[in-house]
Amino acid sequence: MDDFFSSSAINQGPVAPIGRLIIGQNGILSTPAVSCIIRKIKAAGGIILTASHCPGGPGGEFGVKFNVANGGPAPDIVSEKIYQISKTIEEYAICPDLRIDLSRLGRQEFDLENKFKPFRVEIVDPVDIYLNLLRTIFDFSAIKGLLTGPSQLKIRVDAMHGVMGPYVRKVLCDELGAPANSAINCVPLEDFGGQHPDPNLTYATTLLEAMKGGEYGFGAAFDADGDRYMILGQNGFFVSPSDSLAIIAANLSCIPYFRQMGVRGFGRSMPTSTALDRVAKSMKVPVYETPAGWRFFSNLMDSGRCSLCGEESFGTGSDHLREKDGLWAVLVWLSIIAARKQSVEEIVRDHWAKYGRHYYCRFDYEGLEPKSTYYILRDLEALVTDKSFIGQQFAVGNHIYSVAKTDSFEYVDPVDGTVTKKQGLRIIFSDASRLIFRLSSSSGVRATIRLYAESYERDPSGHNQEPQAVLSPLIAIALKISQIHERTGRRGPTVIT
Repeated sequence: MDDFFSSSAINQGPVAPIGRLIIGQNGILSTPAVSCIIRKIKAAGGIILTASHCPGGPGGEFGVKFNVANGGPAPDIVSEKIYQISKTIEEYAICPDLRIDLSRLGRQEFDLENKFKPFRVEIVDPVDIYLNLLRTIFDFSAIKGLLTGPSQLKIRVDAMHGVMGPYVRKVLCDELGAPANSAINCVPLEDFGGQHPDPNLTYATTLLEAMKGGEYGFGAAFDADGDRYMILGQNGFFVSPSDSLAIIAANLSCIPYFRQMGVRGFGRSMPTSTALDRVAKSMKVPVYETPAGWRFFSNLMDSGRCSLCGEESFGTGSDHLREKDGLWAVLVWLSIIAARKQSVEEIVRDHWAKYGRHYYCRFDYEGLEPKSTYYILRDLEALVTDKSFIGQQFAVGNHIYSVAKTDSFEYVDPVDGTVTKKQGLRIIFSDASRLIFRLSSSSGVRATIRLYAESYERDPSGHNQEPQAVLSPLIAIALKISQIHERTGRRGPTVIT
């Protein structure tokens, strides 16, 4: 009889029936906590019901994720097997009279009049096991010293009415001493209070406005299930997710966990800025460039190749789990601030001065008709992968960009040799600037084309420009070769991050 973990999370072997269900109190667990508990109890997997960073409620998103025994998202081969099995289901049974008190911690046992005797449900504290893991990673006394006392760093943390409210209050406030009013929107709501719980400048406007007032020195927001995060400094200074990943990598020595375990390598998704690569080069560790999707990092971490991973979509994590982890990233930032005794902005600007600045933006064209999207990307792939495209020059204003390399990104897993094709179109210019076009797979029945632009500036005198101003010549090239506005009838992207 196997355990199953639910976020509910659930634990199932490939053949054995489920005999034990573990659920977070009141049905709430963050995605990182699910990964943590799966690994802690050695469950065979877990089911997570989540809207992630999308709107919730009756008219919103509802996703079902399956995490495997290492605590990470199911690899493609497992997802495909589940899909194939789902097509062969002939019947299912429901226990309409099974009543579980989700508010009461502890075990509850039920007689289902079958091989499950008894069928056991265990309600666990949504924070406790995860908090114990965090205590083994960080110097809590150093962080507490930063957040308390007469010279305390004033912080503002927005849980956006997702699952992170209990974690923020118990870890940052109760455990680490931040004042209770440091945390906002901490009551989990089914519809997230009508908010779009995506921690970026477009949607976390309540936090952004509070930070612009200058009262707080550090701000953070989390998405609905707690695996994504955003960092803001005083006066609303924004830390891009790609910069955050690179800065964390450059300062891992501030974290006891990495001083003990060492740093073996870094991973980033292909669309993520190459800022991480420059840090890796200076540290003499490898960087693994994967397709978008956290599942591609799991093999790297399980094999001991990778210590820190991140994506441009506000997700960062390490090998302490097999999921991206928003609260972990916030605690890393607070640890860096405590160790360096600098503000968020000072830390970022020092990083740019040492490594150069990577100007970076993502533009989302959402809600597109799938058929027309297919033809746009098909034609663009034929154009940019033709040999004659290499060496072409594009003049925009005073800028001339020469194409050095193009491809349709393909990933060969260094652990098991699995090949994943057609993961985005890349155009790399001779000055290391990049354009990337990618079809998003997380947008429901409509389609989303994501356009990424990156430009590198080594000279510190050029580090104070607006990203969109720096990147506008690249965007002009992207729009010219893709004809995305003409072919979709759009004048611009739906979301800019």
